[in-house]
Amino acid sequence: MRPTRFAWRLAVTALIAAASASHAQTSSNDVARGRQLFSLGAPPLPACALCHKLQDAKATGAVGPDLDDLMPDAARVETALRNGMGPMPSFAALGDEQIRLLARYVAQAAGARKP
Repeated sequence: MRPTRFAWRLAVTALIAAASASHAQTSSNDVARGRQLFSLGAPPLPACALCHKLQDAKATGAVGPDLDDLMPDAARVETALRNGMGPMPSFAALGDEQIRLLARYVAQAAGARKP
């Protein structure tokens, strides 16, 4: 017996729903990991919260820019982490995954400006 067109659509819809639920779960986990990196750092590197203010992380640093006011997008945060910016040193030693987690977290938490 050959599946009907309706059965195929139902199966595809179920797969899309499952993938979306999995992505949402991963995203919330990524946010938690990004917040932890921002707040605690990754020894021996210091935490971003020491210098930057970010309400979502309850960070009150006053050395670097207030990220809630700046509202940087993820690309800008990633560039700053990789290359440093002004008095901020490079944090490239974190590695690609941690930099991406931090960049996405900061952009989301600070309400990144839309281009």
